[in-house]
Amino acid sequence: MMNANDREDDDGPFGLDEAFYGRSSEIGSAPLADLFPSVTVVFADLVGFTAWSSAREPHQVFILLETIYGAFDKLAYRHGVFKVETVGDCYVSAAGLPEPTDDHAAVACRFARDCLKKMKDVTRKLEVSLGPDTSDLDLRTGIHR
Repeated sequence: MMNANDREDDDGPFGLDEAFYGRSSEIGSAPLADLFPSVTVVFADLVGFTAWSSAREPHQVFILLETIYGAFDKLAYRHGVFKVETVGDCYVSAAGLPEPTDDHAAVACRFARDCLKKMKDVTRKLEVSLGPDTSDLDLRTGIHR
């Protein structure tokens, strides 16, 4: 299995250079967070997802995640927030990346607020096709500056 260190020309995910990941010889072993002091990270976790998904068919789980994450992607674009990744039912993003901005914390808070609103809207609409208790799903957000 190949990893990021197996290729000399690997620019990492999203085509970002080595400095982004703290592997550059000029940076040494500096923690990644030290390279970007003006960034706020947003975590958005689906509350009730494990129980909900255990009672659904795989295609229903896919529809839910694809719809919610697609809506969050559109909000991220609108707010200028960088989507880092999705891990299971957690959406991870950052304000102030890749372009620094002085109001990164405010941008992250507005993005999280809009995700909370969008989550309710999306799950309410999906309840018709994905079944009862879909609109009972909730979103827990965490913001780290």
